[in-house]
Amino acid sequence: MLLIPAIDLKDGHCVRLKQGDMELATVFSKDPADMALHWLKAGARRLHLVDLNGAFAGKPKNEDAVKSILQVVQQFALDNGIDQIPVQLGGGIRDLDTIERYLDAGISYVIIGTAAVRNPGFVQDACSAFPGHIIVGLDAKDGKVATDGWSKMSGHEVIDLAKKFETYGVESIIYTDIGRDGMMGGVNIDATVKLAQAVKMPVIASGGVHVIGDVEALCAVQGEGIAAVICGRSIYEGTLDLASAQLRADDLTQAASN
Repeated sequence: MLLIPAIDLKDGHCVRLKQGDMELATVFSKDPADMALHWLKAGARRLHLVDLNGAFAGKPKNEDAVKSILQVVQQFALDNGIDQIPVQLGGGIRDLDTIERYLDAGISYVIIGTAAVRNPGFVQDACSAFPGHIIVGLDAKDGKVATDGWSKMSGHEVIDLAKKFETYGVESIIYTDIGRDGMMGGVNIDATVKLAQAVKMPVIASGGVHVIGDVEALCAVQGEGIAAVICGRSIYEGTLDLASAQLRADDLTQAASN
């Protein structure tokens, strides 16, 4: 079970939202690159970036911050003899040119969210053009997918869309329960497992992680196809220590494989 720190970008700063509300943003750092380095030093093996302004505008808005993070990640990997530290990015990605630009800059995986729901053909084209680099983010409440920074409900069923995207060759699915994100009330284990059981590709859990018990609960069901969990407010406010939580997850994974 991989723990992936989230770095949400708003106006060039590292923030966290409550339930996707841009008006409920808490600024945790004015230097996102420095925050990225902090998580790398704490043992992060992958980073999750979200261009929040981009998600609402429908086009990239925090590219400078993204590039500064990538420089820090690449230097850290070089200094520590690590081949690669993957960085995944979502928010405002609506065309193939944007994907290509980000991949060329050093992003490992591009996350398509709203555009995937509105235009599934775009996901198919992206998977064909950039195989192995496309992740779809499905944000849902009560099994229905939300779009436009969670401001609109689509009426689409999460599992139906996930199955469709799997046939296109999506690398993995990030599943966020928007009723829990930023609230630190625990992960929606049942819904996440239900989705993971319905597809063969890896599912990345997101939303609601609060304490080490939430990580342990996910580790207990990772055999269903849950590969990782994105951690946000919990690691910023200190209710979850990233380094010790990753070590605990590693121990549980090792024990399960024996």
